[in-house]
Amino acid sequence: MTTKITRTKLEKYYKLTSKALEIAKKSITKRKNKQAKEIIKMVECYLKDAKHFEQKNHFVNSFACVNYAHGWLDSGARLKIFNVKDNRLFTV
Repeated sequence: MTTKITRTKLEKYYKLTSKALEIAKKSITKRKNKQAKEIIKMVECYLKDAKHFEQKNHFVNSFACVNYAHGWLDSGARLKIFNVKDNRLFTV
């Protein structure tokens, strides 16, 4: 097991979270648009921050941002704001 945050590891989790975001955008529960938009905005901002930190070689901060982004998606899934079933991408 590696304990280092590498560019490869960042890219893996960035892609995973980006894929989950795209699925979430297509899976908004009826009458939950307002909440979904708020979550999506936060996820997009955290992913943008993750790329910013990665470019500055601040991998710990970048990894933290990716995890926060995915946490927002998971909370939306748990609160049924997103109607998603994939337990590899979401905590459902």
